[in-house]
Amino acid sequence: MGNRGMEDLIPLVNRLQDAFSSIGQSCNLDLPQIAVVGGQSAGKSSVLENFVGRDFLPRGSGIVTRRPLVLQLISANAEWAEFLHCKGKKFTDFDEVRQEIEAETDRVTGANKGISPIPINLRVYSPHVLNLTLIDLPGITKVPVGDQPADIEHQIRDMIMQFICRESCLILAVTPANTDLANSDALKLAKDVDPQGQRTVGVITKLDLMDEGTDARDVLENKLLPLRRGYIGVVNRSQKDIDGKKDIRAALAAERKFFLSHPAYRHIADSMGTPHLQKVLNQQLTNHIRDTLPAFRSKLQSQLLSLDREAEEYRHYRPDDPSRKTKALLQMVQQFSVDFEKRIEGSGDQPDTVTVICSHDASGNQLRHQEHPRHQVRLASVPSRSLWGQICGCKGQVCVFCRTGLFTPDMAFEAIVKKQVVKIKEPCIKCIDLVVQELINTVRQCSNKLDSFPRLREETERIVTSHIRDRESKAKEQVLLLIDVQLAYINTNHEDFIGFANAQQRSSQANKKSSAGNQVIRKGWLTINNISIMKGGAKEYWFVLTAESLSWFKDDEEKEKKYMLPLDNLKVRDVEKSFMSSKHMFAIFNTEQRNVFKDNRFLELACDTLEEVESWRASLLRAGVYPERAAVSPSENFSMDPQLERKVETIRNLVDSYMAIVNKCIRDLMPKSIMHLMINNVKEFINAELLAQLYSAGDQNALMDESQEQVQRREEVLRTHHALKEALAIIGDISTTTVSTPLPPPVDNSWLSPGAGSRSNKHVENNTQ
Repeated sequence: MGNRGMEDLIPLVNRLQDAFSSIGQSCNLDLPQIAVVGGQSAGKSSVLENFVGRDFLPRGSGIVTRRPLVLQLISANAEWAEFLHCKGKKFTDFDEVRQEIEAETDRVTGANKGISPIPINLRVYSPHVLNLTLIDLPGITKVPVGDQPADIEHQIRDMIMQFICRESCLILAVTPANTDLANSDALKLAKDVDPQGQRTVGVITKLDLMDEGTDARDVLENKLLPLRRGYIGVVNRSQKDIDGKKDIRAALAAERKFFLSHPAYRHIADSMGTPHLQKVLNQQLTNHIRDTLPAFRSKLQSQLLSLDREAEEYRHYRPDDPSRKTKALLQMVQQFSVDFEKRIEGSGDQPDTVTVICSHDASGNQLRHQEHPRHQVRLASVPSRSLWGQICGCKGQVCVFCRTGLFTPDMAFEAIVKKQVVKIKEPCIKCIDLVVQELINTVRQCSNKLDSFPRLREETERIVTSHIRDRESKAKEQVLLLIDVQLAYINTNHEDFIGFANAQQRSSQANKKSSAGNQVIRKGWLTINNISIMKGGAKEYWFVLTAESLSWFKDDEEKEKKYMLPLDNLKVRDVEKSFMSSKHMFAIFNTEQRNVFKDNRFLELACDTLEEVESWRASLLRAGVYPERAAVSPSENFSMDPQLERKVETIRNLVDSYMAIVNKCIRDLMPKSIMHLMINNVKEFINAELLAQLYSAGDQNALMDESQEQVQRREEVLRTHHALKEALAIIGDISTTTVSTPLPPPVDNSWLSPGAGSRSNKHVENNTQ
């Protein structure tokens, strides 16, 4: 025997779910949960079993339901049950279901009336049910028994509240007719979470067990102690009926006979009994479904509208039509060309995520203009001693090239300049490599729209990438040629070149400024290495180098000076890197064999990088602290006289001036060369040559073969479009074949307020006398 009221609604819901399943979506109707709340032995489990039409819940006296039972009803072709804690095991005998509930309850709570908030999850599959969730909750009790805790009432109350406070939960407040209704804990709990009474239905059980001469007529007529949705009386099977295996069909017939034959209830018999309770709940589910349908209709109509154009195009689609393939090829190549140019110019649909190459404000422009100088060697890092050796090595040589000479060691100047120009090659080549990589990435991004035709995408990427690689070699040849042109002739007559006289003047002015005052030449952190472990070991200090002294401080605020060392008679020498240290070192010593710092004959200083060491040595040279004289052969011997030192400074100024000219020229020509030889050329190739190359690559029909994903997409669009239209029609049918009942008007339920019980008791007593 199933739930007859719900069986009327099952076909409609199944049709709706089938309509959604056909388009791969879930019909998320979110049907309400139904929670059965009441005191111990109020008949809650019997009411719940009537929804399933099966005997499967434990029975007995006292507290029987000691854990929440979350019962999920699922519509299926066959009938069986399964537990969440016994996944995969099917129960077809519902007596075994009862035994498993009892065993699982005892496993967690023990066999001595203990309770637990951990729910038992049971699923019942049946063709006679809707997809609903029913919840059987422990009966409300006030006196602990057995292993129950002292606060048993609060624990059960909290357990019940967890479920009934949800807005989608219908509350069946079950109260036995032979108890004081005004003090019903079930109704009071329902009032706490549903003060307006919109989702509470009162259920009066055990009407057949009332004292002789008494009845609950005024309550069932909603005259006494009214509820907004009223009360429904039911007559459940007695324990004797259950022990005698009286089935639910016979019990329903006996219930019907009771209401028709009882003089106090015969006039309301049609609105009493389990079938009517099922009908009321069924109508509530119908109302819920009808309330949900407008949102579903809007969603489906929106999806249908978005697919209309695509479905219309696919409806007349012929995959093997040669004219269609030719047209599609032309459109794809044209779209690829437009997308490529938009991304290059920085005006594509995603300019913030695409690396742009041409636009002055785009990252590609920064790439060409910033990557190049970033890789150039700064002149400040050129070792001065190396410069000195190069100058002196060129001493006495005669320049034979037909240009105006600078001064006697001009070959040293030329050699240094050429070494610096050669170092520009690496960053220039790297700049081209980066541009090539960005172009290839852009090609791949633009070819994403060709995914429907995998052969076309593959050929397009291959052809364009091959052309980019070809242009890469030509661009590199041109850039290297630009640098070779710079190496071919050192143009000292350039209008921006300072010339020997100006360089010498700058050097003299710098020397005068140095001698005129204690000018700060350099500041930075250095580590003093030769401090004994007894005195704390190596320490890092903030050093300040001026034209007259070298001082160091505790930190860069320069408030606490540790020492000041005059530069008189100081020189610099190399110190080999220690095996145990990662730092690079140099030392300062006194040429007259005096202590430099306290008891130390020399001051050993360390930096993190070799470049820092060389930079500090260059700064010390400017301050007049020269390198220690190295042992050299007679042919390479040179003097450390001040005149030669001034020449070194002069050459530095000359090299600095000339390299600024070279850098300016290269930085101007590099982006122009890349634009002309690569970017513009690739754009022209895609516009003018790509289509011809694709035609010559092979069979055009094979080139335009669709991918399997595209075939599936087309079929899915057509199927979804048809299913959406069918689902909308089904929703229309449900809207016209079901009726929504309005919510009953509010009633005065102030009797549920604290302190109202005594007044209500008098009414009940008067009614029963």
